[in-house]
Amino acid sequence: MKRRSLLCWLVLAPLIVVNLFPFAVMLATAVKPASEVVSAAPSWLPSRFAWGNFIAMWHAANFGTALMNSVYVSVASAAVAILISIPAAYATSRYRFRLKGIYRDFLLITQMLSPIVLVLGLFRLAAWLGLLNSLNALVIIYAAFQIAFAVWMMQSYFSSIPIDLEEAAWLEGASRVRAVWSIFLPMSVPAIAVTAIFTFINAWNEFAVALTLLRSENQYTLPIQIFSLVAGRYTVQWEQVMAATFLATVPVAIVFGWLQRYLVRGLALGAVK
Repeated sequence: MKRRSLLCWLVLAPLIVVNLFPFAVMLATAVKPASEVVSAAPSWLPSRFAWGNFIAMWHAANFGTALMNSVYVSVASAAVAILISIPAAYATSRYRFRLKGIYRDFLLITQMLSPIVLVLGLFRLAAWLGLLNSLNALVIIYAAFQIAFAVWMMQSYFSSIPIDLEEAAWLEGASRVRAVWSIFLPMSVPAIAVTAIFTFINAWNEFAVALTLLRSENQYTLPIQIFSLVAGRYTVQWEQVMAATFLATVPVAIVFGWLQRYLVRGLALGAVK
């Protein structure tokens, strides 16, 4: 077993290095003094750690406001998408209806469309509704784009839950709603959590729609705010750009890694039940 584990780690080591390398460069640049970032003889490690770059970036980039905007848009859009997708996924997995196969294929096809293809139409629609420069418009659009993905993800897991458990609850006098709430949903927590994480990350990283709809800096999300540190500037403070990128990326990675343990534990508990 030890030899097999060692072999697995040796095989995975290059992949780990490739994945961690951008984060290492990002952090190394973020803590370098400004003079060393653009030095003619670049070095991997800074001569001293300039932690003040993070403080300067926080004030120069209005990072706190952008962070709260991204948290609001990502959490709200993920919550709306999940709340709408759970009944749709349940109906898809439990009921038989005409054109069910076409409906599932339609959900899959919608994932092939990039938001950039529809950005002009979304802009005209938002302008007609008076929702330009509104975070709520982003919440609605992101949720709409995520619903098909969430339904497709959850309905496959929902189909693996035996319907016998719900039928047993019906025999005990429970209504369908009570059976779903008390038995079905607790066993579906792992699938719901995984889908929520992916919808949150997709909303957190989205750039094209936010750039098109948002106008004022107070409404910017993190991708747009970080982009503003580079676009249209004669001199780019790369240490601040890397500091902002690092702070915007690492928290999501930490949250994902932290929740992953609970997701695995939930899968195991669901199997025991």
